[in-house]
Amino acid sequence: MLQPISGKELEYIADSMSNEDLLIKQCTAASAECSNQQIKQVLNHQAQVHTQHYQSLLALMQQHQPLAPTQPQA
Repeated sequence: MLQPISGKELEYIADSMSNEDLLIKQCTAASAECSNQQIKQVLNHQAQVHTQHYQSLLALMQQHQPLAPTQPQA
């Protein structure tokens, strides 16, 4: 059974997602500029790894969404 995660944990996950997104963009941009095929392959692989990390964090957030407290509407 899933336990609710704290606001601090949610912030940490959101920050991690932002960092992963930045790394994806940096690896993709560097790969596009790179002429060395071996380095290009490494950069593309790293972009894929960071995409998997991002997707894992997103899935975690989605799993815990039903447990999040609802905000009172003003």
